[in-house]
Amino acid sequence: MNAGATTLGLLAGGRATRLGGIDKAWLERGGMPQVLRLAERVRGEVDAVLASANRDHDRYAAHDMDAVADRFTGIGPLGGLDALAEACATPWLLTLPVDLLSVNDCLLRSLRAAGAEGAFAEDDDGVQPLVALWRVAALRAALPAVIASGAHAVQDLQSSLAMACVRFEGVRFGNLNTPADLAAAGIVASP
Repeated sequence: MNAGATTLGLLAGGRATRLGGIDKAWLERGGMPQVLRLAERVRGEVDAVLASANRDHDRYAAHDMDAVADRFTGIGPLGGLDALAEACATPWLLTLPVDLLSVNDCLLRSLRAAGAEGAFAEDDDGVQPLVALWRVAALRAALPAVIASGAHAVQDLQSSLAMACVRFEGVRFGNLNTPADLAAAGIVASP
């Protein structure tokens, strides 16, 4: 396998409590669900696509996408990272939260160029720790101790892995966390 082979891991396992529990992966913008929009956006740059999802796996399968459930619950995004790392068959894992509004063309190239230990993004809104390129072997090795410690901050994990921060000047990835975010993006959420 190519040493630079990369899997896109879409983090879609959140509970969306601020949105009444709706599944953000399947929110439609312009007639296309978020999870498919993001997958299509970077599919030409990656070797495989996975989704970390804790519901509706059949829905992902209907779109030729493998979905993996968290092995550990109640630990936030680390549960999704763990599930993706466990299922990943490439040396690198690019993670994107499913509620991002946009991803720029140079994202993967810029993260890859930041160094051999992986990298995460910082946009005009601040650090985006889940917009990241992970060295899978290092992530797998680090996760058990981090999960066991109860310290579930993704940025602490990235610091322990010596991952670089890549600044994307003039870029806002945005997100869909609140009803106001949905309205601003032109999304009408159906129950």
